[in-house]
Amino acid sequence: MKPETYERTLRARAFDVARYLLPLATNTSLGQIVNARTLENQVSRLLSSPFAEIRQLGEQLRSAATGAAWNVHGNELTKLQREIAALDPALGERAAALLTREVRTAPTLVKYAAPNEYGIATRRELAQAAFELLRREPIEAAPSVDLIDGDESLEVELATTLLYGACHYSYRQIRKHVTELIEARRNEIIALGTRHRGPHDELLREFASGQALKFDILMDIGGFRDMHRHRRCVQVLQGFTSTHGFDLPEGLKEAGLETRYTEAMQSAHAACTRLVQGSASEAEASAQYLLPLGTRNRALFKMDFAEALYISELRSQPQGHFSYRRIAWEMYEAVRQRHPSLAKHFRVTDVNEPVDLLKR
Repeated sequence: MKPETYERTLRARAFDVARYLLPLATNTSLGQIVNARTLENQVSRLLSSPFAEIRQLGEQLRSAATGAAWNVHGNELTKLQREIAALDPALGERAAALLTREVRTAPTLVKYAAPNEYGIATRRELAQAAFELLRREPIEAAPSVDLIDGDESLEVELATTLLYGACHYSYRQIRKHVTELIEARRNEIIALGTRHRGPHDELLREFASGQALKFDILMDIGGFRDMHRHRRCVQVLQGFTSTHGFDLPEGLKEAGLETRYTEAMQSAHAACTRLVQGSASEAEASAQYLLPLGTRNRALFKMDFAEALYISELRSQPQGHFSYRRIAWEMYEAVRQRHPSLAKHFRVTDVNEPVDLLKR
């Protein structure tokens, strides 16, 4: 291996570990290609966020979409128009009308995007319902990947999923309590999900129920952001919290850095807790910016068999990050144990096999 290749590869592997300490406040860039209808819905969701920064992004997106579009050749065309005008003023005016005019790409659909009151009011009431149902319960220990059995009724699944996104309990623990409710109370929870729905509001994502495979996943935020890319499944996310502790990345113990890392994570979580308890505006939302990417968080992934196979195969490959490789392997193992005859169709990579660090 050439020295520069060795150095670049080693830095990449070191960052796989170091990123666990990066806080959620770390800046990143994002680009997207989107149609106007989807952008309208996206802006509405952003304007409904409990985070001031996200609401500001929604306003900026709306402003950018309804204003003049940026022309990548704008400076060149302006220069050309001036050259034409210098030779022939009348022709220059005609050229200006064509070459330097403003173009607006989405002037109507996005212009009227507004906060989604249905989502705001519904999530507030679901959070209250979850608190009332589980307030006396400690959060039970749960595995990193829990494949939920499918013997529940659709009503139980809907009520459980609605509450799942509004608290920090596992799906299985919530479902236990929902199952014990009388039918009328369970139906009241489902009704909370539609009570404030307006004539043009789409149902909350939680209503996309009925998939055969449901994985309740508890993993570090950094690895989750990679898993979050998979869109052929329904994802119900819980809010970021320090409640579930943090993961320990590979290699720290061997490097003698485990204690230093643990102290840094505990310090960040303690600072987050102090901010949550403060009186500042939106204190709970602001405190989440301090959480490192190594913090564990819970998300529910619902999918069909094909998507479970795809994620397990893709994310278990040796070149992937060790965090989601382990999750992908455990997803495969959960399906194998539940449906052993289907295991032979998976082409997964055993994450327990040693991997050359510099060949990942």
